[in-house]
Amino acid sequence: MLPPFPLIMGILNLTPDSFSDGGEFSELKKAKARIQEMIAQGAAIIDVGGESTGPGAPDISADEELNRVKPIIDFISENGLIKKAIFSIDTYKSVVAEYALSHGFHMVNDVTALRGDENMLSVLLKYKPYIVLMYSKDSTARTTRESVEYDDVMHSVKAFLRERMNFLKEAGFPKQRIIVDPGMGMFLSANPKYSFEVITRLEELKTLECPVLIGISRKSCLGGPLEERDGPSVEWSMKAIQNGAAVIRIHDVEGFQRVLKGN
Repeated sequence: MLPPFPLIMGILNLTPDSFSDGGEFSELKKAKARIQEMIAQGAAIIDVGGESTGPGAPDISADEELNRVKPIIDFISENGLIKKAIFSIDTYKSVVAEYALSHGFHMVNDVTALRGDENMLSVLLKYKPYIVLMYSKDSTARTTRESVEYDDVMHSVKAFLRERMNFLKEAGFPKQRIIVDPGMGMFLSANPKYSFEVITRLEELKTLECPVLIGISRKSCLGGPLEERDGPSVEWSMKAIQNGAAVIRIHDVEGFQRVLKGN
């Protein structure tokens, strides 16, 4: 069972080419410290990722991704940290997901919504973790800078997420373990207006009857230099909660927790 909503999902990027933190936590010692710090700051979920999915990022093999995340997964497992937070593996590769789940992780965050690896379904059915299904305009994990235009962005997002949910449910996966993410930034479109429109209209996703995750943190749609995006990230994440978001995926855990407690 998940704790009461809303929940903060802290982000741990173990990638040397991450757009948001420049590989700051790719060094194991710093990654370990950051996990402890985010738990202390109030993160209920920690999302661990070993591959950048931003535009222009290079593809990496499953072996390379596993090499990046395995040491921190082992650290989390061996030190009993899975009792202190919900740990999510941010991957679309089934072998990476299975390693994390077999070592106590509770959640898979798949930006392809199970389109990236046909073997992911069998892993999910085996472990029955929480699964985040994310909308993306692109069929692969590597998003593009394409400026897609929508007649009705929420109609497109809902139709996609409903189809992916039905795919899982028809395979026998429990609906109560599904979380949906409408996508933000380039995953929606290079046109930033759609990210803000989705948050403004977020209550329309209630018909899916699943918790909604929003991850607008430091996305390019916020504008301005990267180092000035934490404020707008918190602001739009608060709007998302006000409109029904259950989980907020964010880099500045401390700043968001401070604002959340004050409201």
